[in-house]
Amino acid sequence: MEISLAAEKIGEVLGLPISNSMLMTWIAGIMLLILSFAATHKLAMVPRGIQNFFEYLIEYLFNTVDEVIGDREQSKKYFPLLATIFIFIITNNWLGLIPGVGTIGFHEGEKFIPLLRGGNADLNMTIALAITAVLAVQIFGIAAIGLAKNTKKYITFKNPIETFVGFLELVSEVSRMISFAFRLFGNIFAGEVLLAVIAMIVPYLVPLPFFGLELFVGFIQALVFTMLTLVFIKTAITPHGAH
Repeated sequence: MEISLAAEKIGEVLGLPISNSMLMTWIAGIMLLILSFAATHKLAMVPRGIQNFFEYLIEYLFNTVDEVIGDREQSKKYFPLLATIFIFIITNNWLGLIPGVGTIGFHEGEKFIPLLRGGNADLNMTIALAITAVLAVQIFGIAAIGLAKNTKKYITFKNPIETFVGFLELVSEVSRMISFAFRLFGNIFAGEVLLAVIAMIVPYLVPLPFFGLELFVGFIQALVFTMLTLVFIKTAITPHGAH
């Protein structure tokens, strides 16, 4: 059994290398587009089936955002990004658990290359998500309180203490990206490796409890990433000293 931390290249499109995790991410995106169309193309006053499921999910997520933000109009501004982050991450997490992901592929010489790999089991993907979240926090902060006030959180020369605190805030922004990226990657990659190892040792009923555990972990990781982004947005849009 071979375990690779990096996603493996499975082909090229117009000279652009395509990895197995990229393919899985595209599948997740296409699947979400299809589900979104199925849920909205015939909207009913009394929702049923997939429309009912998505309306329940959206309502739950919006109420969660609104409880933290505390302003319904403000919540409407930030909800689309937060809902997208949660749904995209949990979809990638759960798709990576489908039987065959990581085990069906081809050989290049003596090396086995899986055709599919969980999108969030690729550090490049989790870093991209982390950068998107942290940049969004800064953009929302600037839009809410202005560029000058937002900058003063990080750069100020009023006195040595505030200068040092501002420097720590700046460092924390970088650490947030690292924490976001490695927490999500580490949990999802470790879970997929665990399932693969157990399936090789005892291939039938024994892996099922662990599969259920990884479904739960995938949900928790998506929720943690989203909630941390939400809390950071709340902090960013609150003027310095008003916390």
